[in-house]
Formats: sequence, C-alpha cells, structure tokens
Amino acid sequence: MDAKLKELDLNLLKILQAVVETQNSHAAAEKLKISQASVSRGMARLRESFGDQLFIRKAHGVEPSELAKKMAEATSEMLNPLLKVLDTYQDFNPEDFDGNITILVNTFLLEFFGPSLIMQLKRSLPHASFNIAQWQKDSLYEVLQGNIDYVLQFASYSMPQEVYCRNLAQIENVVLARKAHPVLTLSSEWERIHGLPIVRLFLDGINPKRGILDKIYEQQGYKANFVLTTHSVRTAVELVKNTDAIMYSSEYVKDIAPEIEAYSLPPLTKRYNQLDINGAYLQTRRGNPVNQYLHQVLQSFFDKAVYPVTKEQ
Repeated sequence: MDAKLKELDLNLLKILQAVVETQNSHAAAEKLKISQASVSRGMARLRESFGDQLFIRKAHGVEPSELAKKMAEATSEMLNPLLKVLDTYQDFNPEDFDGNITILVNTFLLEFFGPSLIMQLKRSLPHASFNIAQWQKDSLYEVLQGNIDYVLQFASYSMPQEVYCRNLAQIENVVLARKAHPVLTLSSEWERIHGLPIVRLFLDGINPKRGILDKIYEQQGYKANFVLTTHSVRTAVELVKNTDAIMYSSEYVKDIAPEIEAYSLPPLTKRYNQLDINGAYLQTRRGNPVNQYLHQVLQSFFDKAVYPVTKEQ
C-alpha cells in the first residue's frame, strides 16, 4: 500500500475528488477543465493501484466505492489547507485578507509607536485581526517556531541566521533631563555630567547586566551612577522630570512628558549616536506576500513617523 500511495500525484487526487463528487467522467472533466480522456486515464491508474471496484460502472456514470469516498474526503482535508496557502501566495489582496497577524515589538517602540502603528495596520489590512505584543525573553523561540509574522526590534539585538532582518529607520539618541537643568544648560561635556544620576530603561533581550552605558562611562574613566533601572517609560520620566537625574534615550520620550528637555549627547563614537530599528521575519517567509506587504506598510509608517536623524557635518 505504501508503494501505491507514493505513485499518487496531485492530479490523480483531484480526479478522484471530481469523479466522486460528479459520479460521471464527462462531468468530472468539465469540472477540472481537462479532457475526458485524461479523466479516464486517471481513473484507470487509480483502479490499478486500488482495485477495479474503486469505481463501479453504471449506465449513466460511475458509482464510487466506500474506499473512493473515504479517499476523496481525506484528500479534501489534505488539499484544502494547501490550496488556501497557495491562494494566499498567488492571489493575496490586502483589502480582502482576513487572517490573523502576530507582531512582536520592542517594549520602547511599542510604547511610543503602538497607537499610531495599529491604526496604520488596520487601514492597510482592514479585515485582518492583529495580535501585537512586546518582545520578551522567550520571544525568539516563538519566532523560530514560526508563530510570529513580523518583529520590530533594535538592530543591537543579535538575531540568528534563520531570521531575515531589514532596516526600517534610525532614531537619534539624546540626553533627557528636566528643563533648566543646572548642569546640562551649561554643557554636556563629560567633565560636567559624569557624576549625574542616571535613569536607565531596561529592554528585555537588549540590556545585559553590564550594558552599553557602563562601557561608555568606563571608556571615559568614570563609573555610571544608576539610580533607577525600569521597564516603565513613565516611571523613568517621573524621576527625570522631578530630580537632576538624566536619561539616555530619544526625543520621543518628550511626547509624553513636555516637562523634560532634550540636550546634546556628550562626545561619543558615531555608532552610539543613534538606534537602528529593524523589521524581521523568518528567512523561510521571504517569499510570502503577507510578510512582504507587512514590510512595505511598516517601512512607509516609519518613513513618516520617525524624526529625521541629524546628519554629521
């Protein structure tokens, strides 16, 4: 039986389905848009594999056996999901797409871009449903298992080779502190700011125990004075706007806290002046029209949403 199954091809299974449904080789040929001779040859091959009683000849057609009916039913269960996938690839229309899309987003990006992002997605895929969640420690496993359609993450997060990454945008780093800050209003030089208390945003999967700021301060001969590390942007902002603490982040934080001001960074190497935002998905989905369209939508979104990065003179 295994050898017989290996001889079956997709066309034979489609002929089997059509004959069981129509109980007539001529009607089956019309349904499949092939010649009646092709249907007859297919039926002959099926009889060779599964016996002459697979179809019983009648005066005005054929009567499918119980085995033929069961095989046709199993074929439908097998082919329908496959045809649905093929339809998605060949006939993808964002206006009609009604599937579910799961997107994982870096916590910081979700905080500031989430509200406008979901509206852009809904306009672009009006009948789709969305699951948008923040990146967590086990998120990479979910991506590799194929459970995630798209990821928005900083480029500083190292993705494995199985994940395809494309740059979407850059956001500029600044020093954030309260308005009229007694030190930063005068200078952002290391000699003046190295002792200021620092509020640090902790981003799952990004900040190791000994992070970039620790290294930068050590390179300047100083020790970073962290007074708060938190996932919560609003908690961080509350301390910054009410004390002399500073935070290294982007100007987007000002959108939720007009009481704070953006100041120039101290002298840094170029690679620390900005954060690169990547869009990512599995390499195996690079040809998937849904993923390709998602990337187009998100690229367009960030092109409009992100402040232009200051070019170095």
